[in-house]
Amino acid sequence: MASKVYKNASEALAGLTFDGMIVMCGGFGLCGIPENLIAALRDSGAKDITAISNNAGVDGFGLGLLLETRQIRKMISSYVGENKEFERQYLSGELELEFNPQGTLAERCRAGGAGIPGFYTKTGVGTLVAEGKEHREFGGETYILETGLVADVSLVKAEKADTQGNLIFNKTARNFNPPMAMAGKVTIAEVEEIVPTGDLDPDTIHVPGVFVQRIFKGSFEKRIEQRTVRKRESF
Repeated sequence: MASKVYKNASEALAGLTFDGMIVMCGGFGLCGIPENLIAALRDSGAKDITAISNNAGVDGFGLGLLLETRQIRKMISSYVGENKEFERQYLSGELELEFNPQGTLAERCRAGGAGIPGFYTKTGVGTLVAEGKEHREFGGETYILETGLVADVSLVKAEKADTQGNLIFNKTARNFNPPMAMAGKVTIAEVEEIVPTGDLDPDTIHVPGVFVQRIFKGSFEKRIEQRTVRKRESF
């Protein structure tokens, strides 16, 4: 069996990038984002990317790096409020946006990974989200059809992996990473630690290695998106 372990993000992405590719990017805000892979994707020069992500990072970090270089053509997201460049490009017509309620986006990724082409949900009925989508009644309630999402490449970040690609995430850094890991035709995980196969307790594994094709150990800045502190109290 070929090794799934690569030296770095650039080597892990080698041969997978192309213009017009669909990329899923795990994370929530800046928590649990694959920061090494995002930088490597920028350096690859691939353009006209459709990026599926909860958000677009911030100016100068996360997916904000790809927005600055105009490599993203379309975003499929649920929250984009922290990125001024995103706002500028969208309002000027330079960037397409497919906006999703957050739960709908999560379920679209989960459905794609489970091989489910579509599902019905009440979320968004009667709003702009429902325009152009099939409507159907169940039990006297109206639902809209949403489609599952699949990516050419999924980029995720985990705390630990073994050499077979089994992944464990750290608390809230788990967020969108597991469903996106399962919905990629090829999934690459950057991790903080790689251990020998058999070292992970099977009951603690969040994503089985069958969904993960490439892994590498990264180095992480782990920025805080919005640092909030209180004044020091005097005694």
